[in-house]
Amino acid sequence: MLDNIQDPGNLGTIVRLADWFGVQQIICSEDSADVFNPKVVQATMGSISRVQVSYRLLIDFLEQHHDILRYAAMLEGEDITTMNPLGEGIIVIGNESRGISPDLLKMIDHKITIPKKGEAESLNAAVATGILLSHLS
Repeated sequence: MLDNIQDPGNLGTIVRLADWFGVQQIICSEDSADVFNPKVVQATMGSISRVQVSYRLLIDFLEQHHDILRYAAMLEGEDITTMNPLGEGIIVIGNESRGISPDLLKMIDHKITIPKKGEAESLNAAVATGILLSHLS
């Protein structure tokens, strides 16, 4: 689930990563970049034909799927390297500069993080998605 991902390159790369790791569906907030933007399509490298991308009100979607665990990618949270792979779940990736919206955070079951060893302030949304999927899929 993508909350207000604005950069077309990030969205396209996330679609490609989803395809690589066998994720068949991505739900985007209505204010995310357009999946048919030429930069998005190019960045998917063909994965756009294998991953279903839809746009929804994220809170409504989570309310309709309350039985599925929700994980939020955060700077503070459970270290993903200590977690078992997920059989099912919703991983929420937030906006490149603002993170996950506060209303959406209220609906999260688990905050998760990629352990930091260096001094960088944060990771690019697509890079973080790739690392998360590598550990949790």
